[in-house]
Amino acid sequence: MKAAVMRAWKAPLEIEDVEVSKPGPREVLVQTKATGVCHSDLHVIDGGLPLAPPVILGHEPAGIVEAVGSEVTAVRKGDPVIGCLSAFCGNCEFCATGRPNLCGGEATKRAEGDPPRLTKDGVEIAQFAHLSAFAEQMLVHENALVKVREDVPLDRAALIGCGVTTGVGAALNTAKVRPGSTCVVIGCGGVGLSAIQGCRIAGASRIIAVDTESWKLDLANSLGATHAIDASAGDAVAEVLESTGGGVDYAFECIGLAATVEQAVGMLKKGGMAVMVGLMPMGANIEIPGLFFLMSEKRLVASLMGSNSFRVDMPRYVDLYLTGQLKLDEMISDRFALEDINEAFDKMRAGKAARSVIVFD
Repeated sequence: MKAAVMRAWKAPLEIEDVEVSKPGPREVLVQTKATGVCHSDLHVIDGGLPLAPPVILGHEPAGIVEAVGSEVTAVRKGDPVIGCLSAFCGNCEFCATGRPNLCGGEATKRAEGDPPRLTKDGVEIAQFAHLSAFAEQMLVHENALVKVREDVPLDRAALIGCGVTTGVGAALNTAKVRPGSTCVVIGCGGVGLSAIQGCRIAGASRIIAVDTESWKLDLANSLGATHAIDASAGDAVAEVLESTGGGVDYAFECIGLAATVEQAVGMLKKGGMAVMVGLMPMGANIEIPGLFFLMSEKRLVASLMGSNSFRVDMPRYVDLYLTGQLKLDEMISDRFALEDINEAFDKMRAGKAARSVIVFD
């Protein structure tokens, strides 16, 4: 199969022919139909996440089940599926207490001594986030997949695999946004636009989008933001505090920078909650004014993949899309072939894409 392989940090991905193993027990071979291009992949390419090459990135996929190994019960050949990096074992403390997104999925990997899932010329290529979706096929554990309705377009469904689940889930699952509440979302990429939609679906009365790109703010307004702030034009924190009369109930940081996390905290009213959604680089630290923070009973929480139970959440998001409540078509800036994947990352670096999608024939 063809795949985009990261051979070195800070270098273009290379399109290569790669060998994929046959499905073992509880493993599923998926024909990849589409996969989103996520900023987390760019973090790896640029060295912000310590994952050594060679590796096949990509973790926001949808496809069709091509073959199943023994003991597989979750899916059958021909099923449309979404893949999720929140692969779960089903047996650990986190799975048993309803927090499968915290499992880590180590038990779903092949055991030491088993042949690797991905190789080239006999040399192992690492699998990223249990998926490695920048490839024509994926060999994954069944607990990294969920079957979805056959009437959902898979290039749209792919977005649900990471960005949508992360952003919508941050609002609905992590923060549990209350109807009538006030919210601000910092960063209007794919995750931020999804968080805006999660706040809208939850019934927030005011949703303030913050970004430095005017076209992203226009898109945010079309997806549910009620107000927009151009952070390049002035003090976004002061503008939020003034326009809301003292701050918001919920602030979602969807970029992954210490400075914008601190801004999110500064935008809260007393008793408000700031949610860290964006993936921060290794070694980044946040400074919080302790006494002021304590005396105002503000909260800073983290949201990992939208606090998802993806086998439940993702089919619901598909239903929300097909009933018009969750907008996915508008979030797709470009569609690329696998051979043009480096162009997709260039557009991301330049801030010219909300979400790009790699589409396979």
